[in-house]
Amino acid sequence: MNDPAFTAPAAPAAPYLRLRQICLVAQALDPVVDDLCAVFGVEVCHRDPEVGQFGLHNALMPFGQQFIEVVAPIQPDTAAGRYLARRGGDGGYMVILDTEALPRWKAHVAAIGVRVAAPLALGDYEGLQLHPRDTGGALLELNTTLGGAAMDGPYWPAGPHWQQHVRTARVAGIAAAVLQAPEPGALAARWSQILQRPVAGEALALDNATLRFVPDGDGRGEGLSALVLHTRDAAAIEAAARARGLPCAEGTVQVGGVRFVLQPA
Repeated sequence: MNDPAFTAPAAPAAPYLRLRQICLVAQALDPVVDDLCAVFGVEVCHRDPEVGQFGLHNALMPFGQQFIEVVAPIQPDTAAGRYLARRGGDGGYMVILDTEALPRWKAHVAAIGVRVAAPLALGDYEGLQLHPRDTGGALLELNTTLGGAAMDGPYWPAGPHWQQHVRTARVAGIAAAVLQAPEPGALAARWSQILQRPVAGEALALDNATLRFVPDGDGRGEGLSALVLHTRDAAAIEAAARARGLPCAEGTVQVGGVRFVLQPA
């Protein structure tokens, strides 16, 4: 075609599946957010009023080009509040992956009998929160943002200006999320089926990080128990954690009921 007014349609984005966001749940929002910012040298990039429909308030912080969110209930009888009670306090809550488009995932999860607990759509953003009884381990979400193929591009949950809030002197990103279960092999197999990625040594590789499956090590039952971070200044992180009276050992700190393993970037 030689028509100068013709514009060829954009090529579809190549498939990807990335660990983009981790959500923690807390009884009280501000103390956990303050600890995360002080210990890891990060700052809040967005507070989303849309989570109010779930009886929550929140804050997101960039960890490199990934994010940690904290949510806390602002009314009784929320799903997050029940999760807090079930696991005995603050801790890991959600594993959130981003992808180029959702149609293939909608068809796949329906075919394997995994229910969608909450379909999400707002502007250029669409997401699927999968039913935790069908996934096990943690609340698993898949989402996509129009134009979000580049890691430094738009990512709706983090707000329109998240890039201005990136601070990487101490932390460069999230290397792995660790899920504990009484039968970690069975949980790994289930997530492998859902995410269509193989498991090797009870670890599942995403495009930019790893999901690890381990036995219940703290008696709190099945859930998101730890994160492995790419760190640039572990000494500063550990010193800040000690100054705030947080549990700390060489190479690990604990914030918001989650153990953070400090791996050199």
